[in-house]
Amino acid sequence: MKYDVDERGYYGKFGGAYIPEMLYPNVEELRSRYLEIIGKEDFKEEFHDLLKNYVGRPTPLYLAKRLSERYGATIYLKREDLCHTGAHKVNNTIGQILLAKRLGKQKIIAETGAGQHGVATATVCALMGMECIVYMGKVDMERQRPNVERMRILGTKVVPALSGSMTLKDATNEAMRHWINNPTDTHYIIGSVVGPHPYPDMVARFQSVISEEIRKQLQDEIGNPYPDYVFACVGGGSNAAGAFYHFLNEEHVNLVAVEAAGKGVDSGESAATTALGKPGVLHGSKTLLMQTTDGQVIEPYSISAGLDYPGIGPMHAHLFDVGRVQFVSATDDEAMNAGVELSRLEGIIPAIESAHAIAALSQYQFEKDDVVVINLSGRGDKDLETYIRWGKY
Repeated sequence: MKYDVDERGYYGKFGGAYIPEMLYPNVEELRSRYLEIIGKEDFKEEFHDLLKNYVGRPTPLYLAKRLSERYGATIYLKREDLCHTGAHKVNNTIGQILLAKRLGKQKIIAETGAGQHGVATATVCALMGMECIVYMGKVDMERQRPNVERMRILGTKVVPALSGSMTLKDATNEAMRHWINNPTDTHYIIGSVVGPHPYPDMVARFQSVISEEIRKQLQDEIGNPYPDYVFACVGGGSNAAGAFYHFLNEEHVNLVAVEAAGKGVDSGESAATTALGKPGVLHGSKTLLMQTTDGQVIEPYSISAGLDYPGIGPMHAHLFDVGRVQFVSATDDEAMNAGVELSRLEGIIPAIESAHAIAALSQYQFEKDDVVVINLSGRGDKDLETYIRWGKY
C-alpha cells in the first residue's frame, strides 16, 4: 500500500525507532516477530473470536437521521462506543496481549490519558491472568476517576505520573522508564499509533478492523463500500488510524482528522499539533510535535484527557505532510456543544474525544447525497463529571 510503513519503520520522513540502548532488544524482538505472529492462523482465529464474543464486534454502523437532517448529509456513526469497555481501545489491547503471550512475557505495563486504554489493558490482563501496571497523569486521574476505579477493580495497579503537566505525555514517559528497568519479562502495550517502530504499524493493524467493517457495512447498506467522508478525532491517533486504514488508497474518500484546539489554536492552551508542531522526536519516533525553538516539548492542553498530547503518530504526520488527510481542529466549547447536540438529537452521549469529530461537521458544506461516517470512538460515561463542570447544557 502507498501509505504503508517501510521496512525501516518510516512513513515518508516520519517514524523510526529512537530508543535507549536498554530497550533495543525488546523493540527489536517485537519488530522481527510481530508480522509473523499476527499472520499465523491460530493468532487470527483467537483474535477474531475474542473480538466477536468478548468485545462485541462488529459494532453497528448507525444511520443518525436527525444529525443527518441537521447537517444536510447522510451521516453514519461507527459505534465503537458500544465495544466492551466503552471505546475502540480494546481492539488493540486484545491483539497486543495475545502477542505478549506468544513472546513469553509475564507482565504488562501501559500508559493512559482518558483512562480508556488503561481500562482496556486492565480488562485483557484480567482475562489472561497477567500482572498489570498502568501509568496515568495525576491530573487525568482526578478528571477520569471512574476509569481509575475500574482499573483497580480489575486488579491493576494505577501509578500517578507527577512530572510536567501530569497528563498523557508524562504517563508515557513513566511507562517508558519502567520498561527500560524491566526489559525481559514485561511487554509495554502502547495505546496509540505512537512510539518506536513497530508500534505505530502494529496498533494501526489491530485497529484497522474498524474501517474493514465500515466497508462491509456500507456495501450492505447502500451498495457501495466507499463513503464520501470519514471523520475521526486525533490525539495520538489510533481510532483515526483504524477508521482511515482501508480507505487510504481510495483517494476519492475524504479523510478528516480533528485535533483539539483547546481554548483556541493560538491561545497557548491547545493540542492542535499539525497547526502548531514541527518535526522532532517524541516517545521513540520522529513525528510532528509542539515544541519550543530549542526543542523542548510544549505542554498541550485540551478539556479532553485523551487528546491532551503534544504530538501525533508518525503515520498521521506523514498523511498530513502529503495532504492525504485534512487536519482541522475544534475548541473545548465547540466539542462540548457538539457532544450535547448529539445527546439531544440521537440519544447518544459521546466521549469528549469523539465529540471533537462531531464538532468539525459545521466546518463543511455537504451535498445532500454525501455519505459521511463519523468514528464514534468512545462513550461519554467517563466524562460526565467534565460535562457537569462545563455546565452549559
